Amino acid sequence: MEIVHTPVLLNECLSLLSPVGEPYENHCLMIDSTLGEGGHTYNFLSRFPGLSVVGLDADSAIQARAKERLSQFGERIHFYNGWFNDFYQNYPSEYDKPDIILFDLGISVFHYERAQRGFSFRYDEKLDMRLNSNSDTSAADLVNDLPEEKLADLIYLYGEEKLSRRIAAAIVAARKGGKIESSKALAQIIWDAVPANYRYGNIHPATRTFQALRIAVNSELKRLPSALHNAFNDLKVNGKMGVITFHSLEDRIVKNYFRNLGKQCVCPPEVAICRCGGKQCAEILTRKPVCPTEEEVKTNSPSRSAKLRVVRKICDANEFRLDGVVGY
Repeated sequence: MEIVHTPVLLNECLSLLSPVGEPYENHCLMIDSTLGEGGHTYNFLSRFPGLSVVGLDADSAIQARAKERLSQFGERIHFYNGWFNDFYQNYPSEYDKPDIILFDLGISVFHYERAQRGFSFRYDEKLDMRLNSNSDTSAADLVNDLPEEKLADLIYLYGEEKLSRRIAAAIVAARKGGKIESSKALAQIIWDAVPANYRYGNIHPATRTFQALRIAVNSELKRLPSALHNAFNDLKVNGKMGVITFHSLEDRIVKNYFRNLGKQCVCPPEVAICRCGGKQCAEILTRKPVCPTEEEVKTNSPSRSAKLRVVRKICDANEFRLDGVVGY
């Protein structure tokens, strides 16, 4: 089977999230919250023979590829098809609490190159962008049905696109002539809508709009805060949790939540007496995010914006630890 996605920050993950203590004969459990084609999991299972993994993914198509790739590990690998926030909210009783949890929040190269769901504007594909085909709303639904103001807000909020209003106006004008149903058609509308000097920057002018639509379709930022919180509480004491982010919106959520876990008190200033428990819940193992080396960026360009943050659990966290975490 041809593998099209290279796991980012792999060596850093293997080092920072390695099972505690040596040798590794004793059983320990890792949850790969975003399995994809199984790159991180394959390397963890190969490196640590006492490790078992539960791999989560909302996309059954890419999970089928991971099952084929990881079949050599037999009973050491288990699979869950669904959203990670649902898994951690209702952690299955048949599994022990995990020693390691990893979130890689990037979209697999498979989705851009092979999924044929309009994630990329390089190809002329149906404008879908759903990671889970059972989800109700596609990117085409948003593009064709949202009022102009709401579409502009979505592009600005989730894509951080400064020309969001101009782009939204062009989309609404174009759809009057018929539904916008392909990724190429949408990219061309955006290209034509922006000033000439904006077309030849570091990224294609449609990049941020496509990001915004993908995030909205899959509720990526809405799922993240509760998923982080429940995952942390599902983790064993002394277990480690790592999160790889790829843009500032999701990294801000992770940074703020981990920062709150590392504080003794997270009550707001107006609260005279501490009500949050006043106890540090986690040790932050990465005071600054770990970024890819120049060598990795040269060999795997999608890694260029990746940031890894890792914490070690001291005790469970209450809901106060979510205060101040940016959600969308």
